[in-house]
Amino acid sequence: MRSHEPQSTDILIIGAGVVGLTIARALALKGLNDIVVLEKESQAGLHASGRNSGVLHAGIYYHADSLKAKYCRQGASLMKDYCDLNGIPVARCGKVIVAKNAGELDTLHQLFKSAQANGAHVTMIDEKDLESIEPEARTFEKAIISHDTAVIDPKVIMQTLYQELKRMGVRIISQCQFIRCEKHRRVVTSKGVITYRYCINAAGAHADVVAHAFDVGHEYTLLPFKGVYQQCRPGSRVSRIAGNIYPVPDLRNPFLGVHFTKSASGAVYVGPTAIPCFGRENYSGLKGIRLESLSIMTGSMRLFLSNPKFRAVAMTEPKKYIPYFLYRDAKQLVQHLAFKDVVQSTKVGIRAQLVHWPTNELVMDFLIKKGVDSLHILNAISPAWTCSMAIAEHITNELSTMTA
Repeated sequence: MRSHEPQSTDILIIGAGVVGLTIARALALKGLNDIVVLEKESQAGLHASGRNSGVLHAGIYYHADSLKAKYCRQGASLMKDYCDLNGIPVARCGKVIVAKNAGELDTLHQLFKSAQANGAHVTMIDEKDLESIEPEARTFEKAIISHDTAVIDPKVIMQTLYQELKRMGVRIISQCQFIRCEKHRRVVTSKGVITYRYCINAAGAHADVVAHAFDVGHEYTLLPFKGVYQQCRPGSRVSRIAGNIYPVPDLRNPFLGVHFTKSASGAVYVGPTAIPCFGRENYSGLKGIRLESLSIMTGSMRLFLSNPKFRAVAMTEPKKYIPYFLYRDAKQLVQHLAFKDVVQSTKVGIRAQLVHWPTNELVMDFLIKKGVDSLHILNAISPAWTCSMAIAEHITNELSTMTA
């Protein structure tokens, strides 16, 4: 490692996404003062943490005994408090979940019960109530309003966390690629070798690769799904929505479907898709396609042949890459939407979804696996952004017991 960079540390964190940075912050607040965070990019938040919608979820969709349910409300509260403390705007706009037809009402009521079990502040409303709350939304008979859903700017959060950690003495080494781990608590990076007492893997879309290097979680692999958004044309009726409009999702899959999100800047986006893609950073064209793309394609084909739920996604989602098909899905959620109201956007993200190969199933919850002197956060998918500060508290508590 270069002379001006640390060759050893007490706590080594791989990945400077929101999960990695919030863990570093929680540890620093506990009094640990020897923390190093490795980031392969030139700055933090260039991938999922800086590309997500910024929605702070309320804990509606998740089984009561899941980590997602456990950490969603707590994480959202902690993140809102952090924003208030640092003068970061929070759009406390709420969201509505609407039914497209009678066949979705049972699932809507199931969601409502799940939300209540998770302690979310929700109300079941009828079409007349919906019209007064979100006039542009359309539903069949009933809808759910989530009062506590909010939106923040993810890039501002990432910048604020990064600067705060610098002030706290946390050392963040950018453009530092993890290569492999060795015996005697040694990690080889593109900038040399660093030794550690304990390592935390928060590498996001690459967390499985890092875990496998530590001989952890070989039965799991992350497969990338591309999320493409379009923007609602400023001045159109739907661009004036008050909050967020979501459909009733297919609860068999971890994707929430095409929806309308009002960003922190006030722009309204429609999306995302959930398109199986060929690289963990394959945001457009051939960018981000690497040697492992063949194994990603092989894994996707294996799921296509063995998992009917995945097959349904793979057969319906790719066509939404064409704006008309995205529009066709979106217009079912609102009263007024013309094709010309949906315009091109550069907003795109990658959701790295964990697969459990012994069962050929998509993993629905967060997964935290322990190694020897290491901890690995796998499947940090939505609502990981919302849950990040609660996850950080959990990891901090885990670390204190494991290293005591």
